[in-house]
Amino acid sequence: MKVVIAEKPSVAREIAKVFGATIKKDGYIEGKGYTFTWAFGHLLQLAPPQEYGFYGWNVQNLPMLPQKFKLSIRKVKTKDGMVDDPAVKKQLDTIKALFDEATEIIVATDAGREGELIFRYIYYYLKCKKTFKRLWISSQTDEAIKEGFRNLKPGSDYDTLFNSAHCRSQSDWLVGMNATQALSLSSGTRSVLSLGRVQTPTLAMICARYLENKNFLPQTYYQVSIRVDKDGQIFRAVSDANFKTKEAAQLIIDQVTDVASGFPNGGHILSVEAKPRKEPPPLLHDLSSLQQEANKRKGFTADQTLTLLQNLYESKLVTYPRTGSRYIGDDVFAGVPQLIEKFKDHADFGKQATWLSEAKLNKRSVNAKKVTDHHAILPTGETPYQLSPDKQAIYDLVAGRMLEAFHQECVKEITRITVQSGTSFIASGTVINSAGWRAVFNEPDEEKKDEENPSLPKVRQGEDLPVVEKTLLEKQTKPKPLFNEAALLKALETAGKEIDDEELRYAMKDSGLGTPATRAAIIETLIKRDYILREKKNLLPTQTGLAVYNVVKDYRIAQAELTGNWEKRLEEIRSGASVTGFQEEIKAYTRTITQELLRAGAAMVIKPAEAIPVK
Repeated sequence: MKVVIAEKPSVAREIAKVFGATIKKDGYIEGKGYTFTWAFGHLLQLAPPQEYGFYGWNVQNLPMLPQKFKLSIRKVKTKDGMVDDPAVKKQLDTIKALFDEATEIIVATDAGREGELIFRYIYYYLKCKKTFKRLWISSQTDEAIKEGFRNLKPGSDYDTLFNSAHCRSQSDWLVGMNATQALSLSSGTRSVLSLGRVQTPTLAMICARYLENKNFLPQTYYQVSIRVDKDGQIFRAVSDANFKTKEAAQLIIDQVTDVASGFPNGGHILSVEAKPRKEPPPLLHDLSSLQQEANKRKGFTADQTLTLLQNLYESKLVTYPRTGSRYIGDDVFAGVPQLIEKFKDHADFGKQATWLSEAKLNKRSVNAKKVTDHHAILPTGETPYQLSPDKQAIYDLVAGRMLEAFHQECVKEITRITVQSGTSFIASGTVINSAGWRAVFNEPDEEKKDEENPSLPKVRQGEDLPVVEKTLLEKQTKPKPLFNEAALLKALETAGKEIDDEELRYAMKDSGLGTPATRAAIIETLIKRDYILREKKNLLPTQTGLAVYNVVKDYRIAQAELTGNWEKRLEEIRSGASVTGFQEEIKAYTRTITQELLRAGAAMVIKPAEAIPVK
C-alpha cells in the first residue's frame, strides 16, 4: 500500500480524486492501491520551555538553551489550561498506523520550506524509519499532479530544505522565548511583551516611520508658476528653483514680463528636449508583489490576498502561491502562448490577449537561473466558474500580470521645455506613443499624474511666446507617508532599504525580512499582540507597540539588516551551507539579547493599548 500524506484534507481529497480513490475512512481516503491522509497545518511544534525543565517565568532560567530540541503536539486552550489537541493526537495515531503498513510513503505537503517542515516533524515524531519520496509540483491541476507522480523525487533531495526550515524554527524559538520572557520579567508590567526574530524589526520599521512622520517639521518654500500661450494652447511652467522666502519669489515674479505689463514676448524658449523612453513590462508576480498590488488596487490585506490565492490554487486555477520567484523557465514559457489563447474571450483582457496571440512575446520574465523552488504565479488555463468578487479580483490580477509581462514595451516621449523669463521655468509632459503593456489594465502612467500639463504644444527653440499669467506658489515639504501594507511588504523585501528598481529588489529578496509566505502572518501577529493596528489603509503603532520599540530600538533585535542577514543564511543552508555555524551564532546572540533586555526592561512605561493619534 502506498501512503500519500498531504498538508490539509482538501488537498488530499483533490489528489485522491485524480487517482479515482473514493473509499472514505476516518482520517484518510483509500482506493486504487493508494491511501491518502493528511495533516491540518502544523500538527507538531518545538516543545515549550517546561518540557526542558524550565518551569514558570523565572530570571534564573534565562537564557533557555535546550541541549536538544523536542517535538510536542499542538496545544489548545481549555478551562484546565493548555492541553494537547485531541484532534491532532487522533490524526497522528491514524498517520502512524498507515505509515507502519506502508510499502511506500509519498510526501505531498506544500512544496516549500514550511510544507517540508510539517511532514518531517510528523515523520520524526512518529520515529518512522522508512524511506519516502517527494511530490514536487507547482500546480494542482490533474495533469500537473499526474506528471508529478510520474516524476517523484527521493526524499533525501530535500534534506537541506528541511535543515533550513528546522534552523528557522529553532532560531524563532530561542530568540522569541528568551527575549519575550526577559523583557516581560524586567519591565515589571505583569503582561506578556512578545518579541521575535522577525516581528520585532518589523515593529521597529512601523514605529520609526510613525515617529518620523509625527515629528516632521514642514518647511515652507515658494515657487513661481507662469502660463505661456502658443497659438491659443496654454501650457504651464514652474520655476526651476525653489525659494526659501516669499520676498525672494516675489522678486522673480516682478521680473517676469507678461501681457499685462505690455511685453507680449515675455517667454523665451531656451531649449526643447524630447527624449524617447522605453519602459519594459513588469516582471511576473510572486506572492509579495501580488499582495502589494492587491493592497493598492483593492485594499486587501496581505493575509486576505494569501488566503484568496491559496483557495484559487487548491481550485486548480493558479500555480503555487507561496513562491518568491518572479521568473519562469523556458519549459514553462513554452506553454504561455496556449495560456494567452484562453483569455481571448475575457471581458477585460480579450483585446490584448488576441493581440498578444499573434505577437512575439517579451521574455523579460524568462530566466531559469532565477527560478527558486517554484516559478512565478501564473493562471493554469483551467476555466473559472462563479468565483466570488474577491477571488475574481485576485485571479484577474494574476491573469492581467501574465499578459503585461509578455507584452511589448511602453514607448513614450518625455518632453522638457525650458522657458526664460527673468529666471528659468520648466514645463514637462509625457506623450505615450505606444501603450504596450500598459494597455492591459489601461491605467494612467504613474509618472504623468503629477505633471502640470496634460499635453504640450509643439514649440521651437529660440521663439518668444507671451506669458498670460504669473502666480506665486506657497508649498510645504512633506514627510514620508505612514506605512500601508503594500509599502511595508515592499520594505520587508529589502530589509528596509528604499529600492524602486524591481530587479534590484528581487536580487535582494534572500536578505529581506521573513519570506513571501510568512510576511502576512507577521503583520497579523503584531496586530494580535496589540502592537499595531490598521487605521484606514495605514498601519499605526499602539502605545504598547511604541513602548516596546522605545526599549529595543537600539538593540540588534530591532535591526532589519541583522534579521535580513539571518534569512540569507537560512537560504544558504537550503543550498547546503553548514547548519552548526548558524545554530551557534543564534545561541550566542540569544545570550546577548537576553542580558540586554533584562537590563533595559526596567525603564519601560506602558499605557493602555490604543492607537496613537496622527497629526
